[in-house]
Amino acid sequence: MIAVASIVEGDGEVAALPILLRRLNAWRTPDVHVEALKPIRVRRDRFLNKNDEFRRHMLLAAAKSGDNGWILVLLDADDDCPVELGAQVLGRAREHVPYRRVSVVLANKEFEAWFIAAAESLHGERGFSFPRGEVIDAERPRDAKKWLKERISRGSYGEITDQPAFSARMDLQQAYENSRSFRKLCSEWTRQVAAT
Repeated sequence: MIAVASIVEGDGEVAALPILLRRLNAWRTPDVHVEALKPIRVRRDRFLNKNDEFRRHMLLAAAKSGDNGWILVLLDADDDCPVELGAQVLGRAREHVPYRRVSVVLANKEFEAWFIAAAESLHGERGFSFPRGEVIDAERPRDAKKWLKERISRGSYGEITDQPAFSARMDLQQAYENSRSFRKLCSEWTRQVAAT
C-alpha cells in the first residue's frame, strides 16, 4: 500500500483530489493499492513565498505519507509557467524532505481546466452544457471557473460541490488527450506508483 499526501490550495481540491486520485488508481494502476489521504490545504502565496510555511507543510506531508509514501504538490499555475514554477517548487521541496518522493503538478491555468478538457463527457452533469463537437483549448481560458459558470444552466459554479462531482464523472482519457497538465499528473502518478 502506498499513501499519497497531497498539498493543494483550495477547499474544492481538498474534497475533489482524493476522488480523482482514486479514479487514477483504478484507471492507471489497478493492481496497486494507493491510499489518497485527505489533502493539506495551503494559501498559495504564503506557501510559495514564506519559507517557514513551505517547510512546515512539506514536513507535515512527509509525516503523513510515511516511509513508503509519496508527496504530491498540486497548485494552479495561474499566470506562471507550469514548467518553470513546478521545477522551482520541486527543488525547494527536495531541500526540505530529501528522504521522500515528491511530485509537483501545476494545473494550467486552474484545476478546472481539467474539467474543460473533459467537457464533452460532463455535458448534462449538474446543469453543465457543452455542445458535442465544440472544440476548445482547455488550458487557454484564464478564468476556468467563469468559463464553467457560463455553461451551467443554474448559473453558478461552486468549487466545494462541483469539483468533487465533476472529478467523479469526467472522462479521464478525454482529459488526458486534451490537457498537457493533466497528462503531467498521470505521468507522475504512474512513475511514483511504479517506483514502489
